[in-house]
Amino acid sequence: MTERSLRGVIAAVATVIDANGTPDHARSLKLARYLLDNGCDGLNVLGTTGEATSFSREERMGLMSAYRDNGLPMQRLMGGTGTPDLATTIAPPRHAHELGFAGALVLPPYYYKGVSDDGLFAWFERLIEGTADAAIDIYLYNFPQMTGIRFSPELARRLKTAFPERMAGAKDSSGDLAYAAELAKIDGFAVFPSSETALGRAKADGYAGCISATVSVTAPLVAAYWREPTNAALAEKVAQARASISAQPLIPAVKYLVAQLHGDPAFERVLPPHLPLTQEQKSALSGLERAAA
Repeated sequence: MTERSLRGVIAAVATVIDANGTPDHARSLKLARYLLDNGCDGLNVLGTTGEATSFSREERMGLMSAYRDNGLPMQRLMGGTGTPDLATTIAPPRHAHELGFAGALVLPPYYYKGVSDDGLFAWFERLIEGTADAAIDIYLYNFPQMTGIRFSPELARRLKTAFPERMAGAKDSSGDLAYAAELAKIDGFAVFPSSETALGRAKADGYAGCISATVSVTAPLVAAYWREPTNAALAEKVAQARASISAQPLIPAVKYLVAQLHGDPAFERVLPPHLPLTQEQKSALSGLERAAA
């Protein structure tokens, strides 16, 4: 892939956790390689599905280094970042740039709610200044259900105009495709809805692809749909798989199915406040990892 060419099917990949509650590098690398070899054009690591906000900065950066040190194609990886303070937010993108990551997915400063576009612009301006000598592409992470902050299309356009070489696009986890389509009208702004069901509208709405948690389970199926977005049978199968997984607590469900897919119960571990699925919840997902592959 060439510079600034992240597009297509991108898994918001889970972080495998060891018995001590820290990132399991070996298993996380195994999962990453499997996804890249089985339909994923790229990976979003250490995002929401990757439970990044439950790890220290050092743990996050250590796992990022492990991806590079073990030969993963860094130009296909986007690293998640974003905390309420700028100093902690600046460090991972700088590290990601040094390692060769294609981009950084950045949350807004999510503690203070009701902040203005001017305030958010000033925050991102300082982030960009703080990474000026490590000029990694920045992708806005719009997830108002979690952060309480929505990036307005006007703010996204203003940031892209002010920093055209740094502001590469956005992941939209709001579920509002009309909003995502509005973002996609910004020239040179790559927009990735968080649901693979949106791929059927990628051409019409101008999406660059999707960044989805459930793709960690359904990568081959979703890759086929990306290639054939007008295939009604594929569209239905993708939607059914997405709905079935999302009907359960999403991160534990993804990790349970990944564990089933790889035959390794260690993939199932989650960090509090997440809890493992109950037996009843697991039964509701029985066999889905095979049907959706």
